[in-house]
Amino acid sequence: MRALGLLGQVEVPAQIAAVPRARRYVRDLLKGLDHPHTDDALLLLTELVTNSVRHSDSGRCAGGRITIAVAHRDGTLHIDVIDAGSAAGHRPLLRADVSPESGGGRGLWLVRELSSAWGWYEILAGRVVWFQLNDR
Repeated sequence: MRALGLLGQVEVPAQIAAVPRARRYVRDLLKGLDHPHTDDALLLLTELVTNSVRHSDSGRCAGGRITIAVAHRDGTLHIDVIDAGSAAGHRPLLRADVSPESGGGRGLWLVRELSSAWGWYEILAGRVVWFQLNDR
């Protein structure tokens, strides 16, 4: 795939109260795209930002931050959620016992089920968890 075109990037506090702000920002970025999976993008963004707050050092440290980057190219929407990672070695974990009926722990399961592709990788500043949604 050719390089994605950055639509925007925002940094938010690593607090649950910042999740609606992140959603509004991405929703506003995507308004003009008319992408068929905008609702899925907002749901998956919510899951990943919530995971960052709950499970990364960004959410455990006072003043922690999370960065969201949104790009689009040739019908593919790509969203990165960047946090401080985990000094304790916690990594994104797709639980094996999750199903549509599960009461919790479905965040990464939803990402896997709804996205065209997803993954994560470590960077010097922490961790990036990303997903893509194709327009088909």
